[in-house]
Amino acid sequence: MDMFVVRGGTPLQGRIRVSGAKNAALPIMAASIMADDAVTLRDVPDLVDVRTLASLLGTLGLLVERQDDQSLQLEVIDNSATVADYELVRRMRASICVLGPLLARRGRACVSLPGGCNIGDRPIDLHLKGLEALGADIRIERGYVMASAKRLRGNRVFLGGSFGSTVTGTCNVLAAAVLADGVTTIESAACEPEVVDFGNFLRSLGAKIDGLGTPFLRIEGVRRLGGTDHTIIPDRIEAATFLIAGAMTRGDVTVENCCPGHMSAILDKLKETGVEITEIEAGSGSTGATLRVRGPQSLKQAECSALPYPGLPTDVQAQFMALLSLADGISVVTDKVFPDRFMHVAELVRLGARIHREGPSAIINGVGRLSGACVMASDLRASAALVLAALAAEGDTVIRRIYHLDRGYEQIEQRLNSLGASIRRVEDCAENVPANLQLTQGVSVPAPHIAVAASVAKTAAPQER
Repeated sequence: MDMFVVRGGTPLQGRIRVSGAKNAALPIMAASIMADDAVTLRDVPDLVDVRTLASLLGTLGLLVERQDDQSLQLEVIDNSATVADYELVRRMRASICVLGPLLARRGRACVSLPGGCNIGDRPIDLHLKGLEALGADIRIERGYVMASAKRLRGNRVFLGGSFGSTVTGTCNVLAAAVLADGVTTIESAACEPEVVDFGNFLRSLGAKIDGLGTPFLRIEGVRRLGGTDHTIIPDRIEAATFLIAGAMTRGDVTVENCCPGHMSAILDKLKETGVEITEIEAGSGSTGATLRVRGPQSLKQAECSALPYPGLPTDVQAQFMALLSLADGISVVTDKVFPDRFMHVAELVRLGARIHREGPSAIINGVGRLSGACVMASDLRASAALVLAALAAEGDTVIRRIYHLDRGYEQIEQRLNSLGASIRRVEDCAENVPANLQLTQGVSVPAPHIAVAASVAKTAAPQER
């Protein structure tokens, strides 16, 4: 297992390109199950999650080949498999997106209940409710969703939930409705750009879908879907992460391949904190927009609420918390999508942040500086927040469990190092922890106490997922 050793305190400078959106690429890959002809997907990042889903699709009869650094070709060569096994699905929640396509194309699906990041309760009841409304027979046995239907039928489906609409649920029901008999209407559909990209992909295969980008979708079922050549939209979460990195380090960073129209809430909130962001003219042959961020000498406090799109994404909540830990005054961050998504708070406190939690909110008293420490990542976006905080902190920081980062950011250390960061990926062992972060450096601790502490840490450690 690897860890990062980050030397902070250097303003980032230079240009960096945003990859294709992971949260669009994964459901689109899953929906390729429904295509009768070959599918080419462009600007697909080489991530652990992408590789995991490619392996799962391989077990479901698809040939998945990486054509170059940014392109995948997918082709169905066997339509008989219908079981998405636990050993692969448990690694990544987005694997549940094969449920709708399998059911619609093959009439049966047996999909393990999903795993993924530990960020709070994320049931799939809305997925199942929507598929049942289309005529599927669904039951849960031995940890698997068992779904079957001789032929799906169009119907009215309502997908509103306690914390808003469901992104993956919308994708699953939308995929199933595309091959159902008749017309389906989906109310309270998710409006996220990744859902729109998913719908546009299905339309390029021959699906008939109206209303993308609104809470009301109308789908007229078709008999078959062909192939396509589709480019994934830019990753707005990765773009936000790089913008915040430039701001927190008081740097000057140009971020290429952005889609500002997908990031209105993010850009507005960054400007509210005093961050200077300008859109600059892209060079010939460039895709997407280019944004330049310049970090201020002092950040302003702000109140942030993570909300469904077009609000501030929950996937940038942790990164904004890292930013606001250095802002003047008192800031408040509330997550109304995943109210328990605050496992990064304790680790930011280890770096010198002053944060305490009040229910679904975190109260942040800005500090003048952060200082390096040993921290541990709990999920993908928490990992990104710790990297950002480490880049802005004085001295060295060790970040453990960076495998979370590899799920959603392609070679993030190399890309940030190209901006002047100092991040080393090393084996997670005591010898690679900088001397100034060693427990015994300048401190006398009796050996028996160390042994007891190690024993407690071992028994208290959370189970890996």
